[in-house]
Amino acid sequence: MSSESTSAPNFIRTQIREEIEQGRVNTIVTRFPPEPNGFLHIGHAKSICLNFGLAEQLGGQCHLRFDDTNPAKEEQVYIDAIREDIDWLGFKWSGEVRYASSYFDQLHEWACQLIRDGLAYVDDLNAEQMREYRGTLTEPGRPSPWRDRSVEENLALFEGMKNGEFAEGEKVLRAKIDMASPNINLRDPTLYRIRHAVHHQSGDKWKIYPSYDFTHGQSDAIEGITHSICTLEFEDHRPLYNWFLDNLPVPARPRQIEFARLNLNYTVTSKRKLKLLVDQGVVDGWDDPRMPTISGMRRRGYTPASLRKFCDMVGVSRASGVVDIQMLYHAIRSDLEDNAPRAMCVMKPLKVVLTNLPEDHEEIFEVPGHPAREDMGMRQLPLNREIWIDHEDFMEEPPKKFFRLAPGKEVRLRNAYVIRCDDVIKNEQGEIEALHCSVDLETLGQNPEGRKVKGVIHWVSARHGVEVEVRNYDNLFQVEAPDRDKDVDFLEHLNAQSLETVYGIGEPSLAQAGAEQRFQFERVGYFCADRRDHGGDRLVFNRTVSLKDGWAKAQNKTN
Repeated sequence: MSSESTSAPNFIRTQIREEIEQGRVNTIVTRFPPEPNGFLHIGHAKSICLNFGLAEQLGGQCHLRFDDTNPAKEEQVYIDAIREDIDWLGFKWSGEVRYASSYFDQLHEWACQLIRDGLAYVDDLNAEQMREYRGTLTEPGRPSPWRDRSVEENLALFEGMKNGEFAEGEKVLRAKIDMASPNINLRDPTLYRIRHAVHHQSGDKWKIYPSYDFTHGQSDAIEGITHSICTLEFEDHRPLYNWFLDNLPVPARPRQIEFARLNLNYTVTSKRKLKLLVDQGVVDGWDDPRMPTISGMRRRGYTPASLRKFCDMVGVSRASGVVDIQMLYHAIRSDLEDNAPRAMCVMKPLKVVLTNLPEDHEEIFEVPGHPAREDMGMRQLPLNREIWIDHEDFMEEPPKKFFRLAPGKEVRLRNAYVIRCDDVIKNEQGEIEALHCSVDLETLGQNPEGRKVKGVIHWVSARHGVEVEVRNYDNLFQVEAPDRDKDVDFLEHLNAQSLETVYGIGEPSLAQAGAEQRFQFERVGYFCADRRDHGGDRLVFNRTVSLKDGWAKAQNKTN
């Protein structure tokens, strides 16, 4: 995993390597700084792979630091999930887990220093008034009436804020920079807000909490971060990031570099919108396999290697764009094609009676667990007089190029004999209940003499097959950009067919499947034993992806 890939550009890696070669940097130190207010999603996976990958590839370190500055929206469950996701992806952070809240005492002291230096003041404007005074992209802001309070008054008021003497929203601490700056982020940004909330790390010690902008750069400096790597929406925040470093006695000088975030079609990655999906019961929790969260993708059957490969394929650049979700599907197919054992599972069972076999007939076929992997051993497929095939593999009146089973037609059972459909059994309503077929016992491992059989279908022994619940997942949204139109609720674009549950019959080897074990169900797709619901008498498999690789096909056409 630590080997450096060359499949896609990474301008940040190129820049940092040059800095190391020129002696401007000795050992790089990066960080992944999530806010613990939700589960990580595929966009975070790109950032994780970038920050941890740079440290691995260039002989540095990567910290995990929670930017936990808003206790009203943060929970321990999110912290636990984030740690588990990073560990599952195969990355190890340097040292202990870090928290911005561990630096609250130092940040408070630095805020007091800005006040003493005349660079911060306590403001009484409420949030709506602050927006009005801030101005617009084309009009400068106006100074607050409280901008010129004395140092002594500001220190006293800030101490009162700290001691809980004021209500939430009654006062804030702001930096005194430039209300006429063309960069709105420099128009006296907020440094501290009043929050009468218990913090998951610091308890009830604080009644004030620092803003993200004030916390982030100083936390980087305290930890000796050399490169603060973030997405392009923080580019306009970089002058503010540097302003704090310029005006405080920080122990190090990190450099902020921005890259384009990951945008995936048919997907939303706004944590606010993902939380809405969870809170409204649209999905079954943050780890619902339709969610773009790392935990949801893991439950669906994605592997750490496939997500790392996908992020590498996307590359790192400053050019914003939308990635085709088929590229993600290609990454997991490529991994599972090589690493998933095979099995047969009938989704819509149709009974077949092999009439020329005796009632007690049973034979066992030894077949490879994987056609190209001897290390996966062999599996046993029992054949009895009665078997299940899939309804879709039979047609009573087939079209010309239908090479599966039909009246009077022959087909090969996967890894077994050629059979011929002799009779179709129907109930009183005219519905097909069973097929009566005959077996050509001379066709095991060889073609029938004088006849060409083109079709091969999967099957399961009726006596030995195991009942399985199969959840066929599809895109959660039915349009490529579900949240592009600001005038339309993104929930209106939900795909009503994003989940189809069927109850099928699997080959007996599936009874031994462990949670998160992945399989290729032959001729159907790739499936994963559900990590939450799989166990005991209940076998649940989630469809990861179908067999068809649209992205690879498109790439072949363009090459």
